[in-house]
Parts: sequence; structure tokens; C-alpha cells
Amino acid sequence: MHELRRTANLLGATALAVAGRALTDAAGAAGTSASGAAALVVLSASGPLGVTELGRRVGLTQPAAARMVDSLTASGLVERGPRAARSVPVALTAAGERAAGRVLAARGDPLADVVAVLDEGERAVLDALLGKLLTRLYTDVGDADLMCRLCDRACCVQDAVCPVGQAEREAV
Repeated sequence: MHELRRTANLLGATALAVAGRALTDAAGAAGTSASGAAALVVLSASGPLGVTELGRRVGLTQPAAARMVDSLTASGLVERGPRAARSVPVALTAAGERAAGRVLAARGDPLADVVAVLDEGERAVLDALLGKLLTRLYTDVGDADLMCRLCDRACCVQDAVCPVGQAEREAV
């Protein structure tokens, strides 16, 4: 029988190594910070968002989100639209769309490389276990947008149900 703390420790080491690699590669692909890379992915999946909402989805305060949007605007990756009520929508430029694609590839490639060591059956077991863990994590985080800020959403729901999205639907 495996000891719970050893399994938790192995999970922690794996999570940090995988997250570090994926975040570094994603940010590098976009030439931005990790939150900037996440913002590009969020905007590519959702379309234009106000600065405050974009910040919420990537885990930033409103002032930090405004600074991030300023940086992305200066890099030509996003543009601010005309004020709508109290919000200024932010949308990807064509360069931002291309950068979002690079971010998803740069994030996905090292993750695919890590799980490639597993055979098809092991990947199916890991998929089920990760779904269970993500469902549990949703109860702590309570925000699918935040949890999935760097997700390749199209990949996640291809022939499957996203466990985070399902957890959010069941929470209401």
C-alpha cells in the first residue's frame, strides 16, 4: 500500500516540473509574461473581454491586468476597443491570434512529450485520474476560467467532457 504523503510528494514534484516547463515555454513562445501568455489564450477562446474580466480569468488584480494589457498592446498583440458602459473591451490582433497559437503549441508539446512515455492504457488511466483530481481541485478554486486559463479547450473537449467544466456545471 502506498503511503499518502509519498504519493502527494511525487505529485507535487511532477506538478512543479511540468508547470515550470509548460509556463516557461508558453511565455517564451509569446514573448510575454506567463499571465500575458494566458491572456492571449483566454482571448482566443472567448473573444473580446473587459480588462477587469480578463484579469479575473488569468488571476490578476485590475491594476495588474491593466499593466499587462498595456504591455500586450505595446507589443501589438491586443488592442483596446471603444468604451462600452464602464468597460473597455480588449481583443486580439492578428499577431495576437498567431501568438496564442504558438502559446498553445509551446505549452502542449512538452506536456505531450512527458506523457508519451506512457502506453495507451496507462494514458487512459492517467486521464481518468487527472479528471478526478481536477474535479476535486475545482471545489477549492471554484472558477473554471481561472483553472483553464492556459488550456487547449478544443483538445480537452474533443470526444470527451472537460472535467473542470463538468464540475462547474454541477456546482450550480
